This record gives sequence, structure tokens and C-alpha cells, in this order.
Amino acid sequence: MSVLQVAPKPDSREITSWGARFDGPTTVACVIVVVFTLAAVFAPVIAPYDPTQVDPSAVYQGPSVAHLLGTDNTGRDILSRLLHGARSSLLGPAIVVLIAAVVGTVIAVSAAWIGGRFDAFVSRALDVIFAFPGLILAIVAVAVIGPGLLAPAAALSISYIPYIARVLRTAAIRQRNLPYIAALEVQGFGAVAICVRHLVPNLLPLLIVQATVSYGYALLDLSAISFLGLGTQPPTPEWGLMVANGQSSIIAGHVEQSLYAGLTILVAVVAFNVLGQGLAKAFMGDDR
Repeated sequence: MSVLQVAPKPDSREITSWGARFDGPTTVACVIVVVFTLAAVFAPVIAPYDPTQVDPSAVYQGPSVAHLLGTDNTGRDILSRLLHGARSSLLGPAIVVLIAAVVGTVIAVSAAWIGGRFDAFVSRALDVIFAFPGLILAIVAVAVIGPGLLAPAAALSISYIPYIARVLRTAAIRQRNLPYIAALEVQGFGAVAICVRHLVPNLLPLLIVQATVSYGYALLDLSAISFLGLGTQPPTPEWGLMVANGQSSIIAGHVEQSLYAGLTILVAVVAFNVLGQGLAKAFMGDDR
């Protein structure tokens, strides 16, 4: 019997209907995510000004044709800084999610496949890591390595591993006990081949959902770290850093920099969460 005959095949009705379950809010969220991504990629092309260029003659200018969102306390164009800030603001969460997804998947699949004491040890270890606040780990990393993007992102990824590994472990155990796994073992396929070619692909929809939702929370956490001055350093633009830099201007009645950067963070986080929930409905038929 061939592998294709024993491996489970997805329901054709689900394949043809998942796109139809991509509802309005999910579509809007997807568009927002795409727009933000394109803005980050093409920021040098579409930004009207150099984001670090100081212009003392244009301090605190309101929205105008020259500066669509106005300028900050040093005369820098706020729109240009938001566009360029999308690069570091979106890159950091991508690093967090990528590391957490890869490590979390390996841990979850290994625990489900080996089982027994190893599975129990992994579960307890994930509980311990889950108990550590991600922001605290990021602050410790910055204290040891120094401020920047990579140190807090790498530290934060450790705290995100349990969020992905715990969910995938449960699904991997369920897959491990299905008949197609036993059939593949009877045919002589090794554990690595079965996991890589069959088990992990079957977990991929769940992994995508978890990674999408986690991305939004990672963006919020890294923005908070930058707000504290421990992440991306000036004059490099970053959304959380822009909120912090605009605090002194609020007292003077100029809320534009903090307001626009804060709204951008809010829209991005909500978009990734809505997109994650929409993907859950589309991939797994979750109607909750």
C-alpha cells in the first residue's frame, strides 16, 4: 500500500469552502497587514522625507500638503517616520514568532512522538518558561547585551515558545495516535521522515493561526520595550519609540507624534488578532 493511500486526505469540501469563510473583518485585517508590510518594504521609495532629517524651521507644523501628518518637535516628517518605523516595528515580531514557531514545533512534535517521561518533562519545562514574563526576560537581555532590536526580540521569543508548543503538542499527540502514523511505521518509514513529511504538515494550519495571533502580541511587547528606551535607539524610527518621544510634546499641546504612532500600533495589533481568528475559522472550521 502506498503512502498516499494511508495518509489522511483533507476533506475536499473544506478545501473549496475555506475561502468562502474568510469573512469581512478578516478580509479587512488581511488588507491592513498587507498594506503595513508593503509600507515597510517600500518605505525608502514612498516616504516623502528622510525620517531622521531635522528641520528647525518646520517644528510642530500641523497637517499640510508638505507634511500630511505634520512634524515633530525637531521638524521631522511624522508620516516618513511612521513608514520607515514599520521596518523595525514589524521585523522584531517576525524574529520573535519565527524563533518561537521553529523551536516550539520541534519541542511539541518531539514530546508527542517520544511520550512518556520525556513528554512529562517537556510539559513541566514549558510551564516554568510560561511563568516568566516576557518583558522581564527582554529587560534582562538588554541589561546583559545592550539595547537594540535583536536582544529583546531573541529574549522575548523564549517566552513565546510555550504559547505555540503547548497547543501544537496537544494536536501532535492526537495525530500521533491516528492510523496513518502506524501504517507509515509498518512500511518502514523512520520517525524523522514521518514527522517532517506528514505530521508537521498536518499541524501547519494550527501553527499559522498561533503564529499570526502571537505576532500581534509580540508587536505590542516590543513596542513597550522601545517605549521604555530599551529597544530600537534614536534616531532610528520605531512606533513604540515615537510614542515615547512624543510625550514631552503632549504637554505643549502637540499630540500628533504619539497619537499617530499609538494608533498605528493599535491598528496593527488588532489586525493580526482578527486575521488569526479568521484563519482559525477558515482552516479548522472554528465558528466561535
